[in-house]
Amino acid sequence: MRDNVYTTLIFMLAPLSLASIGGATGIYAPLQHETVEVLAWITPREFIDLFAISRLTPGPSSMLAPLIAWKVIGLSGAIVAMIALYLPSSLLCYFTARVWNQHRGKPWHRACEAGLVPVAAGLVFSGVLALLRIAGSGPLTWATLVVTAALLTWRPKLHPFPFLGAGAVLFLLVNWFQLS
Repeated sequence: MRDNVYTTLIFMLAPLSLASIGGATGIYAPLQHETVEVLAWITPREFIDLFAISRLTPGPSSMLAPLIAWKVIGLSGAIVAMIALYLPSSLLCYFTARVWNQHRGKPWHRACEAGLVPVAAGLVFSGVLALLRIAGSGPLTWATLVVTAALLTWRPKLHPFPFLGAGAVLFLLVNWFQLS
């Protein structure tokens, strides 16, 4: 049984490693789908809790996968998850960088760079949507997301911290008025 869990973990995370263009945010949606809905290793609430822990701890945000493996299998699962998640993408990055640097400035090189931007944005967007869906977010959360995304798309040089502060104040006020 345990060997099967390790194999499942490797076959789930290795392809996600290769698809993590733009960072770990791009793999949150498929990771949530596999671990919560398909394999039922954890509940939606546990996924959100582990996500919050992974965001609070130092290190890469992709530590969510090893945390899930730690919960399901233990320390050995976390180690296997880290290897399955980091080794394929690291090898791909190494070999791609060697070829990439040799052909810098060529038309196909520029086309690839331009083509990967929407792919990375789409993966990040799907991760955010998966987290909002699983967290049971209400209309205020969705409206805040849409307004913030629109403003940052319109003015991409704006710093996100004022939006984080404004969102925190907005949600504190809404919760305060609901309690009174």
